[in-house]
Amino acid sequence: MKPGDRLFDNIDRAIHESKVGVAVFSPRYCESYFCLHELALLMETKKRVIPIFCDVKPSQLHVKDNGLCPGKDLQRFTYALEEAKYTVGLTFDTIEGDWSQFLTTAMDAVVHNLIEVDAEETHKHRGYFMKNY
Repeated sequence: MKPGDRLFDNIDRAIHESKVGVAVFSPRYCESYFCLHELALLMETKKRVIPIFCDVKPSQLHVKDNGLCPGKDLQRFTYALEEAKYTVGLTFDTIEGDWSQFLTTAMDAVVHNLIEVDAEETHKHRGYFMKNY
C-alpha cells in the first residue's frame, strides 16, 4: 500500500483473495476495530483461520462495547471472535517462549493449511468438472 490508498479497500481485497488467514491475538486485540473487522471478514468469507494466542488465553478475549461501534459490527465481531476461540490454534508466551522455534511451528502450520486448502479446491473443481462433463 502507498500513501493515499484506502485502508479498508486494500485489506478487504487482500482477504477476499487469500486462502488462509492468520489472526494473532494479544491481550489488547479486541480493542482494535481494524483487527476485529479483519477477523470478521475472514470468518464471513469462510477462510481457514489459524489463531495464534500470544500472551492471552482464548477465554480472555471479549468484544467490548465502548459505545462507538455500531450494533451490527458488534454482532459480527462477537461471532467471529467466538469462531476463532473454538478453532485449534497455536499459543505463545513471549517471556518463556522460543521465538525461533515458534516461528518455525507457525510457518509449518500455515504451509500445511495452504496445501490442504489447495487440495480441497482441486477436489471440488474436479468433482464439478466430472459432474458437468
